[in-house]
Amino acid sequence: MSRRRFASRHQNAVTFQETKKSIGPISNTIILVVLACLLGLLYLTQITKTNASGYTIDTLSKEHTQLQKEHDELELTAARLQSLDRVGSSPVNQSLVSVAPTSTIR
Repeated sequence: MSRRRFASRHQNAVTFQETKKSIGPISNTIILVVLACLLGLLYLTQITKTNASGYTIDTLSKEHTQLQKEHDELELTAARLQSLDRVGSSPVNQSLVSVAPTSTIR
């Protein structure tokens, strides 16, 4: 806002004029560079968090696969052991006649 020093007759002694202030081209460039740097840092922090989560998920996935294989093997072993007991105690097996060993032919 600027003032006039001298007024003519029948005019106010002080008048105000609006002056438009704006940012210069160098200031605009600096602000844009700072904003670009901030956006870059934000991007890098998000990518780092995503990668860290990816490693954790990959590790847990491998562990899950290993435990699933171990579970399947244990189920198979349990089925084999139970089948031997079932065959031994089945009525068909108990009705079988035992055979005495015979001599071998030379």
